[in-house]
Amino acid sequence: MSALEPQSINWQTTSNRREHNTNKFYSQELILRRGQPFQFSLILNQSLGSGESLGFIASTGSYASESAGTKAVFPLSNKTSGGGWGAQLVSNKDKVLTISIITPANAPIGRYTLNLQIFSQGKEFVLKLGTFILLFNPWLQADGVFMRNEAEREEYVQEDAGIIYVGSTNRISMIGWNFGQFEEDILNISLSVLDHSLNFRRDPATDVARRSDPKYVGRVLSAMINSNDDNGVISGNWSGDYTGGQDPRSWNGSVEILKGWKKSGFRPVQFGQCWVFAGTLNTVLRSLGIPARVITNFNSAHDTDGNLSVDVYYDPMGNPLDKGRDSVWNFHVWNEAWFVRTDLGPSYNGWQVLDATPQERSQGVFQCGPASVIAVREGDVDKDFDMPFIFAEVNADRITWIYDVYNGTQKRSSSESRSVGQYISTKAVGSNSRLDVTDKYKYPEGSSQERQVFRKALEKLKPNVAFDATSARYAAARYAERNLQQPSISGTFKVTGILEVGKEVNLTLMLKNLTNDMKTVIVNMTAWTIVYNGTLVHEVWKDSVTISLDPKEEIQHPVKIPYAQYETYLKADNMIRTTAVCQVTNEAEVVVARDVILDNPTLTLEVLDQAQVQKPVNVQMHFSNPLDEPVKNCLLMVEGSGLLTGSLKIDVPALRPKEQSRVRFEILPTRSGTKQLLADFSCDKFPAIKAMLSIDVAE
Repeated sequence: MSALEPQSINWQTTSNRREHNTNKFYSQELILRRGQPFQFSLILNQSLGSGESLGFIASTGSYASESAGTKAVFPLSNKTSGGGWGAQLVSNKDKVLTISIITPANAPIGRYTLNLQIFSQGKEFVLKLGTFILLFNPWLQADGVFMRNEAEREEYVQEDAGIIYVGSTNRISMIGWNFGQFEEDILNISLSVLDHSLNFRRDPATDVARRSDPKYVGRVLSAMINSNDDNGVISGNWSGDYTGGQDPRSWNGSVEILKGWKKSGFRPVQFGQCWVFAGTLNTVLRSLGIPARVITNFNSAHDTDGNLSVDVYYDPMGNPLDKGRDSVWNFHVWNEAWFVRTDLGPSYNGWQVLDATPQERSQGVFQCGPASVIAVREGDVDKDFDMPFIFAEVNADRITWIYDVYNGTQKRSSSESRSVGQYISTKAVGSNSRLDVTDKYKYPEGSSQERQVFRKALEKLKPNVAFDATSARYAAARYAERNLQQPSISGTFKVTGILEVGKEVNLTLMLKNLTNDMKTVIVNMTAWTIVYNGTLVHEVWKDSVTISLDPKEEIQHPVKIPYAQYETYLKADNMIRTTAVCQVTNEAEVVVARDVILDNPTLTLEVLDQAQVQKPVNVQMHFSNPLDEPVKNCLLMVEGSGLLTGSLKIDVPALRPKEQSRVRFEILPTRSGTKQLLADFSCDKFPAIKAMLSIDVAE
């Protein structure tokens, strides 16, 4: 009698992937979600005899072991026991066995090998059946990433395009982003990200075993998406000089970045800034099955010394100074991932902050989070991970100092407790509108609860703050608002013209005398082009005036910055910081600052045909050069998951002054439904002009 052996196997990939909500992946592999049964058929060379039995070995990682939970050995039986790995015989007809395998809801995610054990004639044979990928399961209540609400699950796991908010508090704008988590090879690259981590390199067996925990996976990914310690995916650059790489503003999504990282032999892709890190981390989280979204915090504090205050410096002439390491970013983008916090207790479950932008080291590595959003709101800064840093991003006090470089003195100008952490934003579920989630991070500014939480956080941090000059300043700064001499004048910058690249910038400095006495004010003004995180690029304008103010008088002083003065130094952020340091004799200086963002000319996309799956569609791009000079080195980059494979790069001819350009290109939709087409147009005068278009694709 010949030995029992399998002749063929049918993985029932289509039905399994449908059942497991993995049918959107372009890869044809068997992709499954943990804690949920899957079926396959095994065709044997002969019927299973009475003295014969079958078993299975499932394993993941190179050092699979049963004690670590990375290997399971289990028999084929007529029923499966709850909780662990199990194989059940569903039917046995004419040498064809239909088998159902269940995986634990807390199994490590990753690529598994499934082996068949045959016990026949007193011998054991082991044969490899094949491999499958196991992911987190937000559809399953027993999984730590379970998300009950179907619309939210659809948005935060299945949606492959999104919106990221950028700009400033007085000018919130949005860019489209192609997450593309289902694109060919992206899931494999996401698993490679884990396999290149420092943790994996140090101890692969333990690292693979810990991939059962979304909290662990999220923290590893926050370290790996930036390249700082581990040759991770993206190299950050905020200098304003992007020679040798791509201007961070020109990316349309994560797919090109992740594929570029793999293609280069896993060398960091150049360059990224915060929204690029967040968009890419979002792709990897969603591809592995962790619900995730992108969050933007406006006026985001970067507190380097953990004292919940950020110090901002100016010189008496009105120049912003790169002094001290604290800063306030116009906006900062991070991620939230959804899972339980078994380490902290159920009251901290839900959204967790993960930040892949390299700002401060945590446990020696540039990684950040997961930090429970609920813990941030409640001021529980003693909880894991990186809570003081994240609490400060949304809640620090901002202290403005005037630093005189000639005599080395510094004077405090003002202290604000409400300006940091505004309009915390994410894309709404099922639509392209902005959802404000500020109330999830803190109680209303100025409310008794908000100050109470702030004091609680401060108390918890005090033992960790060494009492040096900084700390003494920090303790004083807390309650110093009331002790600050009230200024006798106030000022604001008001925008008076249209803010467009290529046009003169027109502002008005409004100065008001708050007293019943005559005041003489010396005003020193500067304007600098900046990167959105406050990095100074170049001074483009300055002026000094002396203004006399009658009692209670308010005057308007015009500020004009010609295009010729800023055009060479403007970065893709299109940001200019104007500052006025206003000095009344024997009084503290009053600093008036305003960041303005200039609008790019419009780029429009237009679909010329009805979009249908597997049918070429013509799209037209329109652009008009608004300048009185030519623009050259023009390049159009287009991408969109489900609309074209990879990305298109189209060279666009140079444009004469005021000339219009029309470029036609073809896309080939591969998926039905509403898809997002993204375009980036760059040339020597405009580094990154964005456009996005929703296209309804019919079957």
